[in-house]
Amino acid sequence: MKAYQSPDFLNMSSLYSEEEKMIQSTVREFVDKEIMPHIAQHYENGTFPKNLIPLLGELGTLGSTIQGYECAGLNYTSYGLIMQELERGDSGIRSFVSVQGALCMHPIDAFGSEEHKKKYLPKMAKGQLIGCFGLTEADFGSNPGGMITRAKKDGNDYILNGSKMWITNGGLSDLAIVWAKDDAGDIRGFIVDRGTPGFEVRDIKNKFSLRASVTSELIFQDCRIPASQMLNVKGLRGPFSCLNNARYGIAWGAIGAASACYDEALNYSQTRIQFDKPIGQFQLVQVKLVKMITEISKAQAMTLQVGRLKDKNLARPQHISMIKMNNVSIALDAARASRDILAASGITYEYQTSRHLLNLESVNTYEGTEDIHKLIIGADITGLEAFR
Repeated sequence: MKAYQSPDFLNMSSLYSEEEKMIQSTVREFVDKEIMPHIAQHYENGTFPKNLIPLLGELGTLGSTIQGYECAGLNYTSYGLIMQELERGDSGIRSFVSVQGALCMHPIDAFGSEEHKKKYLPKMAKGQLIGCFGLTEADFGSNPGGMITRAKKDGNDYILNGSKMWITNGGLSDLAIVWAKDDAGDIRGFIVDRGTPGFEVRDIKNKFSLRASVTSELIFQDCRIPASQMLNVKGLRGPFSCLNNARYGIAWGAIGAASACYDEALNYSQTRIQFDKPIGQFQLVQVKLVKMITEISKAQAMTLQVGRLKDKNLARPQHISMIKMNNVSIALDAARASRDILAASGITYEYQTSRHLLNLESVNTYEGTEDIHKLIIGADITGLEAFR
């Protein structure tokens, strides 16, 4: 197969700064060298490539937008390009980086004490400490406010009881950002170190999707946490600020997955001969490819605009809902069209399309389903909430 060529039909790269281009190129080379040769085997085995963790730290991809604390301090467009290139490799790798930075390092940076920041952030930036994010519960996904995990005050401590489900990085983690309701019913966040008595992690096996990612259940049974480990934020504002950063990265990442599928289908269509000519010469195949490149180009333009708004602190949560909703949806369509063009070859590990297709089925669900994001945007444009 030919070397990967990222689709850029509208010359979007001309709008990137030289630094942004350099970051994208560096991460793309990393994906080519360190991820692509081995990711299919990890996916088949259901294992996460732990050897990548220190390398991702050296690249500056972990908590890359955080200023200070040995983090890279990049802008949000650069962060998006990192996510795009990593997900071109695999959604599980991008998920690892997203959770570490947007869901774990961000709340420590935004709501933690100076002691928390100095203790955790430099080591997390290097990949020496791994975090996970405990919000979702088995019965509360789209409605996190209904959580039943409780944090009961007991002197200078809190006692955690409950469980969290579908937690990326859980089995790899050294710490968890856990959200629970206090005695007053307010949602509070806690930094819970792995190894704390009463904190148990169980990995979820036998997945069809995100197989090169660790997914776990977190269980808390009379888990005693010092009050000093509580983050300085109250209510859903805390976890939602984390989710908005993660969703933004997912929107960029989905473009990477869609681009990988498009590039693979395009190359295949130019070399696969049927009826004495390449299948790319047939009208119906060209229609599929044109639809893919058009939707990818639209997603690139919309997502870059939101990135520029985010760099100016002007992006609204509804903007991020729109690009997460749109980009994952078009990536799924691209993966399905690519699989169709590849025909029987598309179900083998020789090609990456079906791996992306199965991964994207999860990406479409987590961090807010497509339907929930539609309702968020609908409420914004009409002023009428449909989900309350």
